[in-house]
Amino acid sequence: MNPVSESNPMLDFSGLARFDAIRPEHVQPAIDQLLDENRSALHILEDPASPANWHEFIEPLEDVTERLSRAWKAVEHMNAVVDSPELRAAYNEALPRVTEFWAGLSQNLKLFQKYQALAQSPEFEGYNAARKRVINNALRDFRLGGAELAESAKPRFADIQERQGALGQKYSENVLDATNEFALYVDDVNALAGLPADALAAARARAEADGKPGWKITLHMPSYLAVVQYADDRALREKIYQAYCTRASDVGPAERDNSALIVETLQLRAEEAHMLGYRNYAEVSLVPKMAKTPTEVIDFLIDLGQRARPYAERDLTELREFAARQLGIADLQVWDMAYASEKLREARYAFSEQEVKQYFPEPKVLEGLFKVVETLFRVRIKPDSAPLWHRDARFFRVESANGQLLAQFYLDLYARPGKRGGAWMDDARGRRRLTDGGLQTPIALLTCNFSEPLKGADGQMRPALFTHDEVTTLFHEFGHGLHHMLTQVEEMPVSGINGVEWDAVELPSQFMENFCWEWDVLKHMTSQIDSGAPLPRALFDKMLAAKNFQAGLQTLRQIELGLFDMRLHHDPASYQADTVMTLLAVVRKQYALLPVPAYNRLPHQFSHIFAGGYAAGYYSYKWAEVLSADAYARFEEDGVLNPETGARFCDEILGMGGSRPAIESFQAFRHRTPTIDALLRHNGMSGT
Repeated sequence: MNPVSESNPMLDFSGLARFDAIRPEHVQPAIDQLLDENRSALHILEDPASPANWHEFIEPLEDVTERLSRAWKAVEHMNAVVDSPELRAAYNEALPRVTEFWAGLSQNLKLFQKYQALAQSPEFEGYNAARKRVINNALRDFRLGGAELAESAKPRFADIQERQGALGQKYSENVLDATNEFALYVDDVNALAGLPADALAAARARAEADGKPGWKITLHMPSYLAVVQYADDRALREKIYQAYCTRASDVGPAERDNSALIVETLQLRAEEAHMLGYRNYAEVSLVPKMAKTPTEVIDFLIDLGQRARPYAERDLTELREFAARQLGIADLQVWDMAYASEKLREARYAFSEQEVKQYFPEPKVLEGLFKVVETLFRVRIKPDSAPLWHRDARFFRVESANGQLLAQFYLDLYARPGKRGGAWMDDARGRRRLTDGGLQTPIALLTCNFSEPLKGADGQMRPALFTHDEVTTLFHEFGHGLHHMLTQVEEMPVSGINGVEWDAVELPSQFMENFCWEWDVLKHMTSQIDSGAPLPRALFDKMLAAKNFQAGLQTLRQIELGLFDMRLHHDPASYQADTVMTLLAVVRKQYALLPVPAYNRLPHQFSHIFAGGYAAGYYSYKWAEVLSADAYARFEEDGVLNPETGARFCDEILGMGGSRPAIESFQAFRHRTPTIDALLRHNGMSGT
């Protein structure tokens, strides 16, 4: 280890990231040094005398840019999971310079011309499909990055990229801060009637941690969901709902209001599109995706919405009648939906989510997940050791059947202050063949926000208990992880999830969700927290009967979000905060069957499209669900835990990464084009 990397762990690339040693004061000097290294390397590679071939041009470029990317990913990850004022300040100080570098790289005409020369050279024809795709993707990205713009226009284009990066970060910070800063302390436990025992225990533990009596309710997902789903006090449900859906908006402190950030982001995206010669940002967003035009996406969503609407209307009618008859709620409102739905589920199917939750302790869930993966893909998952950013995080390795290391992954499951909400997978390192002939194995970062372990009545710590929805979320994120970790491609820009069309990235993740509904899977991953008994078959049958409970409403909700996103980035508009809300109101009038209160500020927390890379791409969840449902149908035909089918899925979809178009990977596995039939059947909407 050299002296510089010893003093700054961010510059140590000899092995795993030293998350436990990284401090805010390391960020600036490390990023400065890595940027200097990249600029020096680019100066050499830009030289016309420097050869434009794979080994002397592309490999050195990947070598130096990967170091910067890996260091920055470590900072980005820590900023998302262990946020602190000092780390946030260091991140924000470096962000503009990192963004400026990548924007400048994508505009570099000399590099672009070298890629063009390489694509037109005799050498290109001898490359394998993965290398050809790397070069063609790079040419596309250079064009989208502004490489072909007039030199006089490039500074403005770079400014747009830098400003968008800063806006996305500030947007995310506002949502996190608004979530963290809300607290409702309740002195009388009777006010929390209906909450399950574990939710009450968690609320009590939160209050104790603050040195206060009573119970603390927050807007972090485990606390928020417990209230809106179980609290008998309707006024409390509305209060928490209103606090949640007005976070980071004008209905709150001005310093955390995302309104202006939303408007400026949309204006900058529109300007970027016009500079590149497109009519709107939706067209720009779709260039690297499977869908070809915004109209194609809108038509797809409208068609699916029309198919789902009758089922959604039936769902809502049933819920309204039940709420009025059994709960005394004559005027069902959105803050009643989760509560009334849970009561209807219990009444109709004679079980509650809370009952099911007792059968899913974390150790058993992980054991079951790993068993599915090991069975299907002929790998082994074992605990491993690595420097970690928090005591809750863990590390694992994935090996082949003969013990060869294939990949590794971090797992950080619990919600906590300073951690961004939601669940996601990111890559800490990609698979690639190194210039010395060695193989760099991939590493994934898997993050969720589930309830943490709590002390039982006996004072002993009990494992965290997961709802079935949380189990499904875990399988979903692990599907992303498998896509990254089980790739066989050795060219990093198209290995794993790299280079995969954004609207196909969700295929493996949604595919994995299906196993959470298979008896042969669940019976091996359940253990009642007190008795140790597995999930009873009778209870599973009730769960299965309830699987598509309110599937129509849930589908319409996704259609609403997808259409709002696409139209927001497609329709010509003079973006202002009121026009954004007006557009949302128009979409809601068509697809939100239950009126939403005027104070609801969905755009202010819609991090997917304003801070998460899904701008004009939220439709991807439904688009990819068509692919994933159809792919899973092959397992239903062959046997859901069939290793031969699993091997084909791994070879043709997971293993291929972005080395070929996603539709070709799907067709290679399914031997035909995808159809919507399996999706409708899986959602109970295949009838007339």
